[in-house]
Amino acid sequence: MAATRSLAVAGMRLSKRLARLLTSQGVLLMLLSLAVFASFRYETFLTPLNLMNIMRQNSMLAIVALGMTVVILSGGIDLSVGSLVALGGVVAALLAGQGSFVAIVGGIASTTLLGVVNGLLVSRARLQPFVVTLFTASAARGLALSITEERSIAVPSAASGLVWLGRGFIGFVPVPVLIVALLYFAAWFMLHKSRLGLHVFAIGDNEEASRLMGVNPNRVKLAVYTFSGMLSGLAGVVLAGRLGAGQPVAAFGWETDAIAATVMGGTFLVGGQGSVFPTLVGVLLLGMMYNLLNLEGTITPWWQLVLRGGFLLMVVIFQQRIAQRE
Repeated sequence: MAATRSLAVAGMRLSKRLARLLTSQGVLLMLLSLAVFASFRYETFLTPLNLMNIMRQNSMLAIVALGMTVVILSGGIDLSVGSLVALGGVVAALLAGQGSFVAIVGGIASTTLLGVVNGLLVSRARLQPFVVTLFTASAARGLALSITEERSIAVPSAASGLVWLGRGFIGFVPVPVLIVALLYFAAWFMLHKSRLGLHVFAIGDNEEASRLMGVNPNRVKLAVYTFSGMLSGLAGVVLAGRLGAGQPVAAFGWETDAIAATVMGGTFLVGGQGSVFPTLVGVLLLGMMYNLLNLEGTITPWWQLVLRGGFLLMVVIFQQRIAQRE
């Protein structure tokens, strides 16, 4: 009888440990499983060129998703990131004739300013983040279309620094990939080793309790929306360098992909729990899905969207069930 009880207790402990593992590393296990499947089905999948292309093509989304993760951790949401990417790229392309430095700084500054506007409206005016960032998304997209007269703005060859930011290499590693690595390590350190990071988690978990503990939620919200705006502008600048043009219609739907990557990484939409590196794994999972659908070659782009949406729904349901069991 005692042996039966001990086995039952051991089984329960094992089940809880497995649930914790799946909650924290579920998206990584899915990524590895998908990679194993793809390596058997597609001969070109594991080639260095293909793997490097997956990382390079999804670097800009990874930058945007990092800002989204920090905002969601604070209990907010930012629906303007896609439009800010387009605006940042357009501004950089328009300023490229004055030099790469001016173009890069101008592109990032323009979206950082709108991030500040988002933060002030959410924190000081106490408006809902959904409404504020939806307005900013519309305004930024309209501004990008207006100043370009609805056409792409070519980046002149003289702006070699801007082009290098999107297409260059350091050694054998693409510059955008290195930028992503540096940003994610810096964001992890900020969130887990600094007072600001602790405050982000605190207001995401319980804003009223954090206020009683001496945290200023308004400052934290202003900081996270500014950070998201800045990263969106950086992603737009890198994208303009990679494409060789600033496109006002770029990054449509990136806010959805950024939210999906964040949620797949285990960050709760209500805030207060999550981390940045699982978001990066979520971005790679999205990128791998696109890559496999393209390698398949028989699926139209419209059906690719349907399949991708269904897969994302399955992943989110899986994560939610595991979290509930834990």
